[in-house]
Amino acid sequence: MAMRRITRRWLYNSFGVILLILIAFEVVFSFGIRSYYYSSVRQTMSAQADYVESLFKKYSQDASADYRSEVRGVVENFSNKDKMELMALDSKGGVVITSSGFDVTETLYMPDFDQAMEQGSGYFQGIINDENVMAITALSEIPDEEFFAIRFVTSLTEIDRQIISLIVLITLIGVAIIFFVVMSSSYFINSIVVPLGQVGQTAQKIARGNFDVRLEKKNDDEIGDLCDVINHMAGELSTTEKLKNDFISSVSHELRTPLTAIKGWAETLSACGPGDGETLEKGMGVIIKETERLSSMVEELLDFSRMQSGRLQLTMDKMDLLAELGDAVLMFTERARRESVSIVYEEPEDLIPVLGDKNRLRQVFINILDNALKYSHAQGVISVTAARRGEAAVVVIADNGDGIRPEDLPKIKTKFYKGNTTRRGSGIGLAVAEEICTMHGGRLDIDSVFGEGTTVTIELPLATKKTEEALLKKSLPEGAPDKKEDLNHE
Repeated sequence: MAMRRITRRWLYNSFGVILLILIAFEVVFSFGIRSYYYSSVRQTMSAQADYVESLFKKYSQDASADYRSEVRGVVENFSNKDKMELMALDSKGGVVITSSGFDVTETLYMPDFDQAMEQGSGYFQGIINDENVMAITALSEIPDEEFFAIRFVTSLTEIDRQIISLIVLITLIGVAIIFFVVMSSSYFINSIVVPLGQVGQTAQKIARGNFDVRLEKKNDDEIGDLCDVINHMAGELSTTEKLKNDFISSVSHELRTPLTAIKGWAETLSACGPGDGETLEKGMGVIIKETERLSSMVEELLDFSRMQSGRLQLTMDKMDLLAELGDAVLMFTERARRESVSIVYEEPEDLIPVLGDKNRLRQVFINILDNALKYSHAQGVISVTAARRGEAAVVVIADNGDGIRPEDLPKIKTKFYKGNTTRRGSGIGLAVAEEICTMHGGRLDIDSVFGEGTTVTIELPLATKKTEEALLKKSLPEGAPDKKEDLNHE
């Protein structure tokens, strides 16, 4: 279908225009060449008429010459009689003598003579006795009834043959041009249409879920670039599909684990007696812990959904970054102790004010600290530092755990991606954390050496008048009250 549409468009636009130009050129050429040849013949005949008339005038002024005898001699000995006929006419249009020597007794059709009688000279071009002729009649300046006018007549048959030959030649050249255009354009169109058809078929296969198909790049041009893009798109979709499936499998497993624990302990508690306080306390603790874990996972999924749909909103306010970082460290201190991991954090004495959403920034710190604990071993150390660096607040969280493989490091912040599938987690925590940092005008960088540990650097702009105005304008939802005036009063 695409091939037919492109070919039809080419026929209507390019080929149609070329054809019309060639037809117009041939028509103009035909009329032009005919006009040129006929004009040349007419000029030649007019020049001959002027020459003969000058001879007649010369003989009329020569007293020793016999005027009529000289005129007859000029007509009979006319040098161009092989190209045109010279006639001497009387005052009534009768033919007195001709250069060919034939006697003309009947009255000839001579519209040029009638025109000359009115205007002094006459011209005619048309069909006489089934022959295309051209005739010129000029009245003589010598008042002689017998030689009243001279008339030149020539056949245009040979001229017409030459004109037709030239028109046929031009037509053949036009046909050759059209043939060349059709052949070259057909090759060009096929070089576009055929690959485009293959691109369309491949795109349909990709749309049906076959991400393993690839296009063969035959030329280093725009079509080749399109093939590269389609192949890259198929690869990215294949990777995304695999990550999505792994994500669904991982999330299903992560959700099943707390649900299984909650269900098991609920059944245990329902079966135990009222006096078994120890079992009740232990079971309720597990249920609460797993419920919080389940709630955290669901909230993370909701945040990711909001991020994907652009509905993740921030409540921006001037805040102390160290307060939220300290709360996050405190939250993981007990867990780290249970897992024999040390968290080293020395809080700076100076405040580090930033403009941000404290709940979202605390979520970023929690995600990073949670990952650091997940990938740390017993007796491991997690260091947390915070400082000002120019006009930015920089938080660095480093561990000496497993580290990240070099091939996984560029993809670690990609949605659904998990470098280590044996560890718990959905694979979207870092993607959400990076999005939150970006929305705050900052950045999140990850450096890691496999087997030695990972360092996460969070950089956020300090709270200044400039950053406040820029971030408020960018982050506040439509219709929200403007806090710019309140911030200026602080």
